[in-house]
Amino acid sequence: MNSPHRSLASSLYPVALLIIAMASIQSGASLAKSMFPVVGPQGTTTLRLIFASIIMLLLLRPWRARLTAQSLRTVIVYGMALGGMNFLFYMSLRTIPLGIAVALEFTGPLAVAIYASRRAIDFLWIALAVIGLILLIPTGATSAGLDLAGAGYALGAGACWALYILFGQKAGADNGVQTAALGVMIAALFIAPIGIIHAGSALLTPSLIPVAIGVAILSTALPYTLEMIALTRMPARTFGTLMSIEPAIGALSGLVFLQECLSFAQWSAIFCIILASVGATLTMGNAVKPAVAAD
Repeated sequence: MNSPHRSLASSLYPVALLIIAMASIQSGASLAKSMFPVVGPQGTTTLRLIFASIIMLLLLRPWRARLTAQSLRTVIVYGMALGGMNFLFYMSLRTIPLGIAVALEFTGPLAVAIYASRRAIDFLWIALAVIGLILLIPTGATSAGLDLAGAGYALGAGACWALYILFGQKAGADNGVQTAALGVMIAALFIAPIGIIHAGSALLTPSLIPVAIGVAILSTALPYTLEMIALTRMPARTFGTLMSIEPAIGALSGLVFLQECLSFAQWSAIFCIILASVGATLTMGNAVKPAVAAD
C-alpha cells in the first residue's frame, strides 16, 4: 500500500542530494572568497586543493589504482584541468559576482554537450548561450560594469571544465572513483607553487586553516560524494538537467552570503545560459556524461 509513497521518496531522494551538493559547492565558493584578503585566490585554491587531497586520500585510497603509462598521462591532464578550473574560477571571483562566474563557467560543459549532439536544434541552444554572453558583455549600464578580465578567467575555467569532462571520462573508465582522488592530488601539485609564490608564509596563518578545511569539505569532499550517490540513482540526462540550475544557485548564494546584487540584464543572461544548458542536456546523445563537483 505504501509503494507509491516509497517510489516518490526514492525519486526525490537523489534530487535532494543533488540540490544539497550544488548548494554546498556554492556555499564553499562564498566561504573561499572570505580568504582572498589574506592569501588571494591563488593561496585559497592551494589550501583548498591540499586539504581536499588529504581528505580524499583518506577516503578513497588512490594508491590502489592501477595505472598504465597511457592512463597516467590521462590522469595527469585530468588533474591539471581540475586545478586550472578551480584556480581560474577563484581568480574570476575577485572581480565578478559568483552567479555570473558560474554562468560563464558553464559554457564549458555546454560546449561539450552541443559538440557531442550535433543536431539542428543545437543552434537554438547556441543562440541562447550567445544571447546570455552578450548580455554580460560590459557595454554601458546593461552589464553594470562587468570586469572583462574576471569574465575571461571564468570562461577559461569553463574551457578547463570541458577538458575535465573529456579526460575525466577516460581516466574514470580505468580506475573509477579513485581517479577523483588522483586528480585532486595532481591539481594540488600543479597549483601549489603558484599559491606559495603569491601568498608565502600567509598560507600558514592559523585562523585560515579551519576555513580552508571547511572550503575543502563544502566544495569538494561533500558535494562529490553526494553527486556520486545521486548519479547512481537517476538517469544521466536527468542529472545533467538538474545540474544546469547551478548558476542560479550560485547567484542566490552570492546574494545571501556576499550581498552581490545582480541587474535585470545579468539575471536574464544567467537564465539564458541555464535554458541553453538544460536544452543541450535534454537533446544530447549518450557520448558525454554529466560532470560532477565542478567548482
